[in-house]
Amino acid sequence: MITFTPLAKTADDGLDFEGECPICAAHRDPVTGEELFNAETVAAIREGRAMMRGEIPAIRFSSFEEMLEDLERDDPDD
Repeated sequence: MITFTPLAKTADDGLDFEGECPICAAHRDPVTGEELFNAETVAAIREGRAMMRGEIPAIRFSSFEEMLEDLERDDPDD
């Protein structure tokens, strides 16, 4: 059986009307409102949001192969 559950209506930026990602909102403790993600995931989400706002530069690749080469280089400073 396949069911369909529509997401709550969001603004054009993908955030709900309070400015929160619907996926993140679904991963909150219903009693405390605390995020249920571990610290590394929370840090990655914050970094991604900062990139989307243009506060820090995003890494751009011109091809999939270029991205793989960068990953294989495994440079801890990148």
